[in-house]
Amino acid sequence: MPSPGADRFKARLLLAGAGKMGGAMLRAWLDRGYEPDKIHVLEPHPSPEIFELARDRGFALGAPSIAPDILVLAIKPQSLDEAAPGLTAFASPATLVISILAGKTIANIAAKLPQATAIIRAMPNLAAAVGRGVTVLTANPAATPAQRAAAESLLAATGVVEWLADEALIDAATAVSGSGPAYVFYLAEVLASAGTSAGLPAEIAARLARATVEGSGELLFRSSGKSPAELRENVTSRGGVTAAALEILMAPDGLEPLLERAVKAAQQRARSLAG
Repeated sequence: MPSPGADRFKARLLLAGAGKMGGAMLRAWLDRGYEPDKIHVLEPHPSPEIFELARDRGFALGAPSIAPDILVLAIKPQSLDEAAPGLTAFASPATLVISILAGKTIANIAAKLPQATAIIRAMPNLAAAVGRGVTVLTANPAATPAQRAAAESLLAATGVVEWLADEALIDAATAVSGSGPAYVFYLAEVLASAGTSAGLPAEIAARLARATVEGSGELLFRSSGKSPAELRENVTSRGGVTAAALEILMAPDGLEPLLERAVKAAQQRARSLAG
């Protein structure tokens, strides 16, 4: 059996779960050159898009005949107990298990897949679908350098990768980057609503809000040498229009404490999923 780190996109891989996140990772791997005949996908209810992708790209829908080099768990966290018996045969001691199940700890995975040795816990986000995701990773001591490198290569296909030395931090990272796209989408939503309240036609307010969030994100991405605070200050004239709005957002009861409460709630919910 080849080491999963020997050639990052040739190891035998089984993807368990091909929903939004699993499907996004699968597309990224194929687009980056993963050999389709090395991939099997286990998904009890494949979407038409996954069927079409399998037909066009040539990976297999269904279980492999032997244990894979890499097993990626992308099922719903609450489905782990139900799915685990059917996955145990594919988690041999030589298999690298990568889990993206929010809230499920390495210990949770090890208990459900007792033959697994090397386990890496990962938390990607939905921007993986456009190659601009961010994923945090943490590994158990049994994961070898080659296996860590294999996991990093897989997740780097979807965007930025950050390693955490302490698994206890991954719930906080989940609350920031894993759930973060929803916060940004909601910002666009409420910004459009505020524009409508200010008198703009709803359709125009929605387009302005969306384009503003898109452009600001791109500017933040391209201005890697500048912090978000610097960029904010660059568009804020003392005593100007933007400053008036920021006085509200940056008040003691403004956006910062609200977002801190939101992140803490998400972190606590992630912890509760461990069961």
